[in-house]
Amino acid sequence: MKKETSNEPTRSELEILQVLWEFGPSTARFVNDHLNQHIRPVIYMSTLKLMQIMVEKGFLEKDETNMKHIYRPAQEESKTKALLLDRVVDTIFKGSAGNLMMQLLGDKKMSEEEMETFRELIKKMDQK
Repeated sequence: MKKETSNEPTRSELEILQVLWEFGPSTARFVNDHLNQHIRPVIYMSTLKLMQIMVEKGFLEKDETNMKHIYRPAQEESKTKALLLDRVVDTIFKGSAGNLMMQLLGDKKMSEEEMETFRELIKKMDQK
């Protein structure tokens, strides 16, 4: 029986979710191979076990209708990222999205394209 997702994914769980969000429903073998090639060395059995735990935690769903089990995220990428970002804003920036933005803008260089996108976002916020 699946538990409702009430906690946040760990770093390793987020790595798995990122692969599934990018490539869609996949086998544990595919996820493991991608992690090994692009993220860091991991053992297949560790990836498989973690994905099974993620099913129990409600982070993944597993399709067992075929010989190879296919895993997919139980929640949309945007929902998970929004939840995690809200947690960061609440715990680190005392609930102030403005403080988060000031930190981001003060520490990182933005391309002209990113600046224009940011300006458009501010305009949309002003119109609400």
